[in-house]
Amino acid sequence: MIIPRKLRKGDEVRVIAPARSLSIIEKNQRNIAIKNLEKLGLKVTFSKHGEEKDEFLSSSIQSRVEDLRAAFEDKSVKGMLTVIGGFNSNQLLRYLDYTLIKKNPKILCGYSDITALQNAFLRKAGLVTYSGPHFSTLGMIKGNEYTLEYFKKCVMEESPFEVRSSEEWIDDEWYKDQENRIFRKNEGIIVMHEGKCKGNIIGGNLCTLNLLQGTEYMPSLKDAVIFVEDCVESQETFIINFDRDLQSLIHQPGFEQVRGIVIGRFESKSEMTIDKLKKIIETKKLPSGFIVQKRIAEK
Repeated sequence: MIIPRKLRKGDEVRVIAPARSLSIIEKNQRNIAIKNLEKLGLKVTFSKHGEEKDEFLSSSIQSRVEDLRAAFEDKSVKGMLTVIGGFNSNQLLRYLDYTLIKKNPKILCGYSDITALQNAFLRKAGLVTYSGPHFSTLGMIKGNEYTLEYFKKCVMEESPFEVRSSEEWIDDEWYKDQENRIFRKNEGIIVMHEGKCKGNIIGGNLCTLNLLQGTEYMPSLKDAVIFVEDCVESQETFIINFDRDLQSLIHQPGFEQVRGIVIGRFESKSEMTIDKLKKIIETKKLPSGFIVQKRIAEK
């Protein structure tokens, strides 16, 4: 595996849009994100085609591939932040130059649909990436302290650290109203199958990760600690889809060598409960290091 060098003060960070377009992010939100990054001592630049938008709220494959290539080729660019998630990052995989990526390892941070790129980079180029905030995420006014703290720990500092739960959490559509928000106390994590494990961390958005199954872009599950999260597109079918998506991952060759699984917090509107999740888990053979977030929406 190739671990890119950490970011330093004065480094240039390129904002890229391999999924949805930068044009859907409001100017005020962008300015807040830029200021947050500048406070860390980073210089922010934007990809050439980031503002392009088609009927899918994205841009052409050619434009997105060109922007990724430019970011990896540009020696002044030390890291990349994705604008936001979406639905079509996997369109790019067969057109990327993985030799270029391997020879120019740089930090890439994002999540959700960016999972397709992150796991392909690992599988094809051996590049370690970061599942963390998008550029747009850093445009949040309230409740972003924890995110910024761990963003800095992960991509700018060399010292090892322990990941602790945030004191509060929230899952509202914050970008619609930055002022009126209700935070909830975070009660930490719950361990379903107690044990200790050590392994290579892979994963991301569950349904996006599953798009790589059976392809040359799916990473090895050997000695892996898998982390997964998913978002609610349909409240009526979310729990059912999560159940079968998790089962699909378990069916993958080499899953018996997985060391543990971590599941991210579910959105309130998912109506997932601990009891429902336990019932899902009980139907599957899972590793001993299985961990899930404790606070799940209660009805």
